Amino acid sequence: MSSTATAQPGVMARLLDGIERVGNKVPNPTVLFVYLIAFVAVLSALLAWAGVSVTDDVVVPVPNEEFAAISEHLGGTYSLYDSTTGEPATLPEFVVVEQEFPVRSLLSIEGLRFFFSSFVDNFSGFGVVAVVLISMAGVGVAEVAGMMAALIRRVVKVAPARWLPFILIFVGVLSSVATDAGYLILIPLAAAAYASVGRHPLAGMAGVFAAVGAVFGVNLLITPSDSMLTEITNDVLGTLGMETINVTQNFYFSIVSSLVLAVVVTFMTTKFVEPRLGTYDPKEAGDSSAPAEEIDAAAEARGLRFAGWTALGVLVLVLALSLPPGAPLRDPATGDLIGTTPFMASLIFVISLAFLLCGIAFGRGAGTLKGGNAIVGAISSTFGTLGGLLVMFLMIAQFIALFNWSNLPTVAAVEAAQLLEQASVPALVLLIAFILVILVLDIILPGLIPKWAIFAPVFIPIFATLGVAPQTLLAAYRVGDSPVNVVTPLMVYLPFIVTIAQRYVKKSGLGTVISLMLPYTVVILLTWTALFVVWFLLGIPWGPDAPVEIT
Repeated sequence: MSSTATAQPGVMARLLDGIERVGNKVPNPTVLFVYLIAFVAVLSALLAWAGVSVTDDVVVPVPNEEFAAISEHLGGTYSLYDSTTGEPATLPEFVVVEQEFPVRSLLSIEGLRFFFSSFVDNFSGFGVVAVVLISMAGVGVAEVAGMMAALIRRVVKVAPARWLPFILIFVGVLSSVATDAGYLILIPLAAAAYASVGRHPLAGMAGVFAAVGAVFGVNLLITPSDSMLTEITNDVLGTLGMETINVTQNFYFSIVSSLVLAVVVTFMTTKFVEPRLGTYDPKEAGDSSAPAEEIDAAAEARGLRFAGWTALGVLVLVLALSLPPGAPLRDPATGDLIGTTPFMASLIFVISLAFLLCGIAFGRGAGTLKGGNAIVGAISSTFGTLGGLLVMFLMIAQFIALFNWSNLPTVAAVEAAQLLEQASVPALVLLIAFILVILVLDIILPGLIPKWAIFAPVFIPIFATLGVAPQTLLAAYRVGDSPVNVVTPLMVYLPFIVTIAQRYVKKSGLGTVISLMLPYTVVILLTWTALFVVWFLLGIPWGPDAPVEIT
């Protein structure tokens, strides 16, 4: 850790320091993913040669658009009828089908063909690249203009110092409503906020990273992820003839988990991570020769006023586009604002646009941005700092695509599911085992939604036979899915987090981040699992009309 950190006796401190040393000796993440691709290629070839495969029920979308196109082509006369009742039938959004998943060799002719023909598409279809560029365009203008630093100084001045960690961490927990915005905007902001008050920036970064990533599955609000999880669950329940659930079925548990885990992450940051990091020395950033920044308080205040009025204008615009009935950002079919709607889909762009416009306004008010060339230059300079990150994303995109094509993640997931299915133990023990299985599989298969699409058809029927309601299984799934997000090498934003750490401690590497985040993973998992167990034993409803057991 920091060269100025005080010595920390004890096994835990030595273990984490060892993890940091070993982790920082790991090759550059870009090179590491090249090695991982080679390893997966050899492993897939061996398992394919051995004929390894699994059969599983999976949720697949029904091609409703294709059926609608056929009907329109036939003049709108094509209709579907139930063969039993003779009544008109409505196609579901998803159906459950049985599929075989053999391990496919990446070293076969088919595998090599996929590798060469999909290389460009794998990268162009890697959505996180576009999200990073769009988000950082707005943030970059605000940062170059000086608005971010001014805003941090103002927040730090107004907020009591002892409340700063909790405020940042709690906002990090809530940021999952905007998915990627927490990673790209809030984590760098937290590191800068800590540095501005003389606290170690890596502590601020780690605390908010834990809040954003390791507590991702819950929120005080209904998120787009809740809607997608509910939709997949209901499609499985429909095929089983069971009563469907609504999007609020985990709402009570989600609220309590958000509050409890925000407190736990704050405690870990202030009582464990900060003492271990020690006192921050700006020389560790490698730019100690830079002159001290001179602040024009009057210009800064004027810039913040301009930015504040602009933010208000953006808010009014967004409200006008979302609140009235039939507004552009509402769902055109249902009129919903929250869920899988245009409003939720546009949050990243709206946030980036707000930062862009507020940064321009601040620059005009403070005199730090003059003319369009300065604005374009700010965006260009921001993109220039992302070159190494984009190269990492190139290799990550290839690894994920090749790994998924080989069917190795699916085979591992189904085999683990079958082990749990064969275990003859009480429901609570099986639920805890399910949490641990999800936790392990999240290392190789991150992503809240894709894993549930695989697991829901397998586990919902198993636990239904034990009287466990689907909302109970979904709550357990949330507990197991998130804690490992902050330490798995397959987390797409991990290279970005390493880049943030290197801004403040030049020698930081992958090992630095993992050694910082591993204690959060362990403590969050234990706390969250304990909360789940107590909740289950007390029989508290997970949400409105959402009992623990099937009624």
